[in-house]
Amino acid sequence: MAPNPTALDFVDFVNASPTPFHAVQSAAKRFEKAGFQLIRERDSWASTLRPGGKYYLTRNGSSIVAFTIGRKWRPGNAVAIVGAHTDSPCLRVKPVSKKNSSGFLQIGVETYGGGIWHSWFDRDLSLAGRVLVRDGDNFVQKLVKVDKPLLRIPTLAIHLHRQSNFDPNKEKELFPIAGLAAKELNKGAGNSADKAAQEKEKKEDEDEDPEFTPLSDMKERHHPQVLDTIASELDIDVAAIVDFELVLYDVQKSCIGGFNDEFVFSPRLDNLGMTYCSVEGLIASVKDDAALDNDTTIRLTVCFDHEEIGSQSAQGAHSNLMPAVIRRLSVLPGNRDANSDQSYENVGHEGDDATAYEQTCSRSFLISADMAHSVHPNYAEKYEPSHSPAMNAGTVLKINANQRYATNSPGIVLLQECARSAGVPLQLFVVRNDSPCGSTIGPGLAAALGMRTLDLGNPQLSMHSIRETGGTEDVGYAVRLFADFFQNYGTLEPRILVD
Repeated sequence: MAPNPTALDFVDFVNASPTPFHAVQSAAKRFEKAGFQLIRERDSWASTLRPGGKYYLTRNGSSIVAFTIGRKWRPGNAVAIVGAHTDSPCLRVKPVSKKNSSGFLQIGVETYGGGIWHSWFDRDLSLAGRVLVRDGDNFVQKLVKVDKPLLRIPTLAIHLHRQSNFDPNKEKELFPIAGLAAKELNKGAGNSADKAAQEKEKKEDEDEDPEFTPLSDMKERHHPQVLDTIASELDIDVAAIVDFELVLYDVQKSCIGGFNDEFVFSPRLDNLGMTYCSVEGLIASVKDDAALDNDTTIRLTVCFDHEEIGSQSAQGAHSNLMPAVIRRLSVLPGNRDANSDQSYENVGHEGDDATAYEQTCSRSFLISADMAHSVHPNYAEKYEPSHSPAMNAGTVLKINANQRYATNSPGIVLLQECARSAGVPLQLFVVRNDSPCGSTIGPGLAAALGMRTLDLGNPQLSMHSIRETGGTEDVGYAVRLFADFFQNYGTLEPRILVD
């Protein structure tokens, strides 16, 4: 049986995206290939946006918004939104990471999000992230992804740890090893020419007037090998590295598995699974050149950073990113007539234009897309028997009476109609009453925007582990579901009106 081509494409997306910065870069490349134009928040959009156009923007390099404008758009019309997030639990390199213990070189790390940290032990780890580089008088962002295994967090031998449970101390027992201190100390020791050159360089440095630096030098804060590796990957001098945000990631690639290629074995399924599907769903919805000709809506995908730590950041879902973008789009004039292609023009703030933002929010719909729980065959008692989603059986609608998820019955009706049109099965999930319930970006955005919202996601196992499991068929299901939602929301919205 040949692997699902959509799942194979998703595997490529994950392998290229070890960090939110890389995920946004991967998504941007796909949007560029599909004809989307880069715009910036700091610029005026007045001379750029036009009905029939396709655009995208980023914030902090770790959140991305992409949208298309229907040719029959009018101020105050609806926006069809799919929202996801780009981040996953991981270990992040500390600002001062240089550590040595018992003859080993180690890297200081801090935990990000609620990871299953014991799953990070005995894995082949490396470094990836964002590096700020001095370029003349400017400072530019460069992304780095080291494909070579560099680090490892070794477990303690069972002979020295007879306890059946394994709950590592996150401050003392999660530091990875990166090399041997003796190797570094002996480096070049037998070469007198090297020693003489080093002593000469040291003397020259001492003779020069030291330049004031507010922070200690990068070479003092991090092992020289870390800086050398980054500089080599980016083909720059070590001295050009001003700062970085690096995380650890597992170099074992995402892949297709199972007897019949029914599984995706992968890191970061939560939530690159829904990031990929939301990006591809929007692109698929406008593959036809005439797709926007009769569309009265704006189709929008947004992928936020920092969901795993509460979304409270300038680029998180609780920031002003979504309200600011929708406010600017809500007053976008449409074409003056059916055959014209007018650009964005300034509009006044009298009459209906003054309430265009509120009208748009009340007419719009947000799908909050974050991975869901598949039933676990070894722990079936942890699931409510009537709400135990199966893998490769369709996207899961997530419901919680206490509003940990924002789903309600009008939203279910809407998604059911989209799924019917797309030929995609759906499932329902409610957590047990005696179990805690996770949450995602849906409730917060629903409250901030006053917008109808539904939470859903594809089912997976091992959520928040360094290595997770999803279904290959479910990837294609979600892409088709989102594409149909974008294509048909304009006609469905008036038919499901609940004020």
